[in-house]
Amino acid sequence: MSKGQRTDFNGILLYTKAYREHDLLIKFLTREFGKKMFLVRGAKRPRFKMRSAILPFTYGLYGGDIKESGLSYILNDKHLVHFQNISEDITKNAYATYIMSLIDLAYPDGEPIATWYDKLLTGLQLIDQGFDEQIITNIFEVQLLNAYGVAPNWVDCTICHRTDLPFDYSEAYGGLLCQNHWNKDPYRMHLDARTIYYLRLFSVVDLSKLTHIKVNDRTKKALREVLDQIYSRSVGVVPKSKHFIDQLGKFKL
Repeated sequence: MSKGQRTDFNGILLYTKAYREHDLLIKFLTREFGKKMFLVRGAKRPRFKMRSAILPFTYGLYGGDIKESGLSYILNDKHLVHFQNISEDITKNAYATYIMSLIDLAYPDGEPIATWYDKLLTGLQLIDQGFDEQIITNIFEVQLLNAYGVAPNWVDCTICHRTDLPFDYSEAYGGLLCQNHWNKDPYRMHLDARTIYYLRLFSVVDLSKLTHIKVNDRTKKALREVLDQIYSRSVGVVPKSKHFIDQLGKFKL
């Protein structure tokens, strides 16, 4: 049996999965212990007492029996907050799910990642408050690239390190190329200056200090395309939730 400890933890519910007839497996991103899978016995029964504690898009303070490996157990809930607007809006729901999937895939279970717990909590709060869910998601996509082993240079030209000339993005060189070196990569992405500006901004922006952000539709489309390309070609990770977002986009058209 895996060694465990009974303690309180801060957790954001990532997803639930059916397990046996009456039970659920629930994955949380905890601030203290990283991602943990919890077995919740009787969770599918009609009179389960902690139903509100395991609703999608919920975070809070829980009491649990935390195992070093294997399944942990939730003992009680002490303070809960539910992201009502995300739950009720299919688009917000889809983007929030995608962000959580990206974090889940980027880090192994059991590795403490308090920084990403804080970022995820802030990001979900912003989406729930009405911030543009695509832009919040783009910020996560850019900032998670390092975790996937892709670390683009958004600071200066990867060849000469100049910062005073127009830039484009090069997958081959793993970052920005200044205008003097565009000829080095005939397959560079040919991005406009505004798109480059936002990619650079997103790489360093602090979500907790974000008060407003508005991006025009043309630039949003360009951001979506370049990040899709980077994740498809360089990262090689496309969560199922991303396919649903793509379908939503086609439906809106």
